[in-house]
Amino acid sequence: MKYLLMVRVDESIPMTAEEKAADLEAVGSWVREMDSRGVRLTGDRLRPVRDSVSVRVRHGDLLVSDGPFAETKEQMGGFDLIECDDVKEAIEIASRHPGAAYGTIELRPIWQS
Repeated sequence: MKYLLMVRVDESIPMTAEEKAADLEAVGSWVREMDSRGVRLTGDRLRPVRDSVSVRVRHGDLLVSDGPFAETKEQMGGFDLIECDDVKEAIEIASRHPGAAYGTIELRPIWQS
């Protein structure tokens, strides 16, 4: 089964250059491990929420706004598409992601077409 692994972080919490470098290395190690296991299909970091645009259509009117539509403390910082035997394996993979230590990893099953 395929799952979208959404990495949510609080962008307002400052990180030092050393912390950012350590995080990038930790995530890189996680990516290499999951790639070698053959469970990670794709993924990437996302630009900061300040670079996002929300698009909605209401009653035929196009509404475009800067930033996310929902007001939350955590923003989506990256994603990975994984393929696992079951939700237990998906949880194990998500729990090993470095972002789970300071943010939230949301697992969302993909509809099989």
